[in-house]
Amino acid sequence: MNKTSRVVSDELMEIQRDYGRRVRGIYAMKMDRQPMAYTQTFGCQQNEADTELIRGMLAEMGFGFCDCIEQADIVIVNTCAIRDHAEQRVYGNVGELSHAKKNNPELVTVLCGCMAQQAHVAERIKNSYPYVDIVFGTHALARFPEILYTCVSSHRRVFDLTGDEQGCILEGIEPVRKEGHRAWLSIMYGCNNFCSYCVVPYVRGRERSRTPEAVIAEFKKLLDQGYKDITLLGQNVNSYGSDLEDGCDFPTLLERINAIPGDFRVRFMTSHPKDATKRLFDVMANCEKICNSIHLPVQAGNDRVLREMNRRYTSARYLELVEYARSVMPDLTITSDIIVGFPGETNEEFQDTLRLLEQVRFDSLFTFIFSPRRGTKAWDMPDVLTKEEKQRNFEQLLEVQNRISKEINDTYVGRRLRVLVGEEENDRSYNNEYTKQSRTEGFKLVYLRGAEGLEGQFVDAVIEKSSTWALFGRAVTETER
Repeated sequence: MNKTSRVVSDELMEIQRDYGRRVRGIYAMKMDRQPMAYTQTFGCQQNEADTELIRGMLAEMGFGFCDCIEQADIVIVNTCAIRDHAEQRVYGNVGELSHAKKNNPELVTVLCGCMAQQAHVAERIKNSYPYVDIVFGTHALARFPEILYTCVSSHRRVFDLTGDEQGCILEGIEPVRKEGHRAWLSIMYGCNNFCSYCVVPYVRGRERSRTPEAVIAEFKKLLDQGYKDITLLGQNVNSYGSDLEDGCDFPTLLERINAIPGDFRVRFMTSHPKDATKRLFDVMANCEKICNSIHLPVQAGNDRVLREMNRRYTSARYLELVEYARSVMPDLTITSDIIVGFPGETNEEFQDTLRLLEQVRFDSLFTFIFSPRRGTKAWDMPDVLTKEEKQRNFEQLLEVQNRISKEINDTYVGRRLRVLVGEEENDRSYNNEYTKQSRTEGFKLVYLRGAEGLEGQFVDAVIEKSSTWALFGRAVTETER
């Protein structure tokens, strides 16, 4: 299917805006103030970007935004389905909405996103959480104004898991982002990989790319709004453009973005190793605004386990990619994902993962114990390890990676790095001297001293000490510059 046929049509968007105007009218009639919305997001950065689109639709409907449920007229909970732990957190938070609904019977409660796209979840919400008014999945995102209008005009619950299972692309919605200097920018949606443990292709549909013109136009708008560290998002950015007719692949898109005037950084996630190429790494090395930093999920270090995961690369191929990337970018930072206890993984096979950690030496890892997802191939695969053995392996993985992370961070002490100072204060009470948070090109967290009033600026910092998870430094003074 051609990408252009997946963009929500102008006609449909105008229909949805008409529903939005009706929602605005309903709230104008029943209250003499601006209605307020509270949003909560679980899961990945793509979910965050979806919430920003939902906030954009709400803004068009006349809503403002608040920081607590008690002040809200509508609550949106955008959900994640990647692991059972995420789902259980959602159920816990949704359960707490019963108190808010009791205190404010007019409150509209909404559950949406990946978890809500699954029929068994919608059925559980319908039967066990009667105070949830709206449930809609990722495929129905474009019709949120219509869904909300149906609920508030008829005073009935709405459950909508329908829509284009291939997925669609929303253009023309102005996202409402959080304040700051970092932003997410979705360049594509969906996934075609069908890793045997992952539910994403089922809840987000097939891959579809935004046009480079749409991406670049939004990127320039972000720069005009003051954002300086922008992350391009996709379930697999390396396959960007495969459904486009103009031949713009992901490295080409990076080159076009790098050519935009301005002082900014570009990073991206997530990269699937099977589609990572030498050309990608060459472009990263040659484009000064593209961060020399990559999140490259490996998931396991044993080839049999990788085949069962349907990852379509070997550990040797992964190591070859890392070796080439570091040959053209010596300061490259690499992060990754590891799943411990995939069905059938033995203790001996897990040792291959530990060996891979020692060979690659990741800067940091996102680590998980395998969580079966209904509807995936791995759902009913048999296990050979006990829960206790998986936990022991998980703890060993953390021990190895924490040592490596600390060893790498120690090498930064005494170096001078360019960092972007954020708005966030240091929330770690054990070291109040370093008051401001900042990020390096490699996305390492640096707690700074002497950086008050420098929020949103690129500054040089001298690293004075390190820990497993962060660096500590001082902002370089004007006389030192």
